[in-house]
Amino acid sequence: MNFDEYQKLAARTDTYKDKLDSLHYGILGLASEVGEVASKLKKVLRDEGGVITEEKKKDFESELGDVLWYLSKLAGDLGLTMGNIADKNIEKTASRMKRGKIGGSGDNR
Repeated sequence: MNFDEYQKLAARTDTYKDKLDSLHYGILGLASEVGEVASKLKKVLRDEGGVITEEKKKDFESELGDVLWYLSKLAGDLGLTMGNIADKNIEKTASRMKRGKIGGSGDNR
């Protein structure tokens, strides 16, 4: 499946679009899900000595899927396609790599 196909399928399960301020809801949902990914890692570091088992990988996979859903929702709410976002990001990071600017800070490096 490609990103644009995913985005179309994921949009079918967006029951919030007409009920809430969709953009704000999406941003808060994305932040929450990213926090859940971070929490999974924190617990692996704290409780598992940093070892990510196959079971934990499944947990990460599930949470990363939620991150992807909210990212897709936000893109759609903004009239953007996931495929185009992915293409532009690869162009940006490849340009940074070519120019020796992959590290550092700033959006326009």
